[in-house]
Amino acid sequence: MTLGIIFGDIGTSPLYVMRAIIGDAPIDEDLVLGGISCVFWTLTIQTTLKYIILTLQADNNGEGGIFSLYALIRRRGNWLVIPTIIGAAMLLADGIITPPISISSAIEGLHEVNPNIPTLTIIITILVCIFLFQQFGTSLVGKSFGPMMVVWFSMMAILGFIHIVQNPIVLRAFSPHYAIQLLVQHPGGFWLLGAVFLCTTGAEALYSDLGHCGRSNIQVAWIFVKTALLLNYFGQGAWLLKHSGETLGRRNPFYELMPEWFLIVGIIIASIAAIIASQALISGSFTLISEAIGLNIWPRVEIHHPSESKGQHYIPSVNWFLLIGCISVQLYFRESSNMEGAYGFAITMTMLMTTTLLIFYLRYVRKAQKWLIFIFLTVFLTVEGSFFIANIIKLKTGWAPLLFAVFTLGIMLIWQGSKKLLSRFTVFVDLEPFLKTLENLSQAEKIPKFATHLIYLTKSENPLMIEHKIIPSIFGKKPKRADIYWFVHLERTDAPYTMEYSVQELVNDKIIRVDFRIGFKVQLRLNLFFKQVMQEMMRTKEIPPELPSESRYNLESDFRFVVSEKFLSIENDLPFKENFLLKNYFALKKWSLSVERAFGLDENDVTVEKFPLVVVPATDVMLTRIEQTAVEKAK
Repeated sequence: MTLGIIFGDIGTSPLYVMRAIIGDAPIDEDLVLGGISCVFWTLTIQTTLKYIILTLQADNNGEGGIFSLYALIRRRGNWLVIPTIIGAAMLLADGIITPPISISSAIEGLHEVNPNIPTLTIIITILVCIFLFQQFGTSLVGKSFGPMMVVWFSMMAILGFIHIVQNPIVLRAFSPHYAIQLLVQHPGGFWLLGAVFLCTTGAEALYSDLGHCGRSNIQVAWIFVKTALLLNYFGQGAWLLKHSGETLGRRNPFYELMPEWFLIVGIIIASIAAIIASQALISGSFTLISEAIGLNIWPRVEIHHPSESKGQHYIPSVNWFLLIGCISVQLYFRESSNMEGAYGFAITMTMLMTTTLLIFYLRYVRKAQKWLIFIFLTVFLTVEGSFFIANIIKLKTGWAPLLFAVFTLGIMLIWQGSKKLLSRFTVFVDLEPFLKTLENLSQAEKIPKFATHLIYLTKSENPLMIEHKIIPSIFGKKPKRADIYWFVHLERTDAPYTMEYSVQELVNDKIIRVDFRIGFKVQLRLNLFFKQVMQEMMRTKEIPPELPSESRYNLESDFRFVVSEKFLSIENDLPFKENFLLKNYFALKKWSLSVERAFGLDENDVTVEKFPLVVVPATDVMLTRIEQTAVEKAK
């Protein structure tokens, strides 16, 4: 399963990396050996050292990815959310370019058999099928295609080894001398780093999927994966050296390694591997959005859990949006060779953001020595900075994924900024002066009962403080009488799968505070959580097992949640920035889940109260009073 889920993206890079490095230039020894050497040292420094050895250590209770990393260090500075959401937005943008380029590179091998085959139609059909398949979850994908990835890597290793034996001079590329010579002396050599970078684009997704397979499984499997990748890259180099002075044209060095009788079988295997690579990126996108929702950085959207495996998500809105993006990219670029220029820039940005967060992780969580952090910073900022500069020239053709990244980044910035702004204007009041009044209201039998158990959600971390709007909600024109008043506080923890609660009785059997501590990856089912707490307290006789006022025919206690929904009042006179944030925030809310569905509440048990949000009341209203006589004259 590890090979099927984790290494799908990076494992299909040989389909297009060497073709991108050579491009339209005449094949020569310096270009081939230099390109292979750059690939080897990139996989060694960037993928193996940074991600497999160092970054996988930064797990949050077994979970990985940029949001899990952020959750470990977010208390070290509010500004750390900025590199986090930039990195996440860029990684999401990768989700609309990886499926088209991987599948196109595989299917276009059919041109080796028949140049007239309509590959575009086949590619789009496969893309549609992949996204339809997502609802069944990555667990099924791993079980179905994991063994096929073993076949894929074994095939690459064997094909590469055969050509290396035939032309072992390619092994000289292990020397960094050839990489340096290519970058420094070859005309335009430095800019080839943009193509070289394609060999490591799956490394960030590898870290994001840490929770699916575990660190040790990934590290052990990487030995086999890297060996297979290098054998294939060196094998392609050996084939290229035999064709010095020629140009590639429409040939792909990957398929040139295959004997003619094996070509159809090889294309089929490559196509399946490309499908798995695409699925891995899509699955990683679902995980990212789910984590962003838990950290309050993304609007609450519908999330399904298609399997019982931990961390398996399916988000319909993201799934169909990515499908539209992938088909649009495919129709615009048409061939994989045209996509290579658009690929890589977003991932270099993500890697730079991950490096920034890792520095804080090493400093404050791992307590690493400053000199070690300095070495880490120097090495990886140099490597990733070089890749970033080399990828800048891709912006002319790479606007599609970048536009998607800007769109998702805008949503995150608006949502996170608005939440922060709204928290400044939330007013809390002391609950203690109202405790006796609440107790009396509970016992006032002349007032019709609103519910047996009345539950209010509160953001206050202090048990004796609640939002000011709750008081008029209870004691308004029609007081809400209940046998027990509950105030429920929900805290999203930095640990991904925490499920804890604590109870504090403010007035025995009458007013109770419940604090839930729920991990940011756990689906909220507050209705279910609360029922379990209430039943547990009845079982331990902390509250009466059956309240006297309940009907003997009613087998379940009557309980009702009261939730508040804000809307932006027209009476506000806001500065431009705040007005922009809040207007877009409430626009996004219309497309997001309702409060009841977001918190996992049964709509039959919920009362929604809407109230206007007045942040900055308008004061300069220029009205002029005129006398009645003036009115008559005006007529």
